[in-house]
Amino acid sequence: MVHIVDEGSQFDATVETIWRFLRSPSDHGTSHPEHRNMQATPLSENAAQVSWEQDVAGKSVRVVNRVTAFPPLGSMIEMVEGPLAGSKFFNYYTPKGAKTGVTIVGEFQSPVLPESQIEPMVRENFERVFVQDTAALKKFSRSK
Repeated sequence: MVHIVDEGSQFDATVETIWRFLRSPSDHGTSHPEHRNMQATPLSENAAQVSWEQDVAGKSVRVVNRVTAFPPLGSMIEMVEGPLAGSKFFNYYTPKGAKTGVTIVGEFQSPVLPESQIEPMVRENFERVFVQDTAALKKFSRSK
């Protein structure tokens, strides 16, 4: 297990806007172009199982995450299938007026990667997703 804390990022949007964005499949669901054949299956009022295919190290892999939302605080993500299966992290938001701080804390593991490769892979993924969400959130905010 690799413990990772990623803090200090912030979105240029209120926490309310972020939650509207996250709950809009046509906006948030399309913000990550490397995710193919994305599907979401509701599990309860605040939980869903989300799956997609993406290329990892030149191979197409299926990723399945169980996401439980705790608005406005954040979300718990359990990685059920894929290169980081068994990992769990919490993504939480700190309201800062017109901006929102983003902190991610989790325990990561992999059934296919050596432990030394987990942290660089996770941090690179967090950065890519943050950049994609920032661009999509800006577009979403302008359209609403």
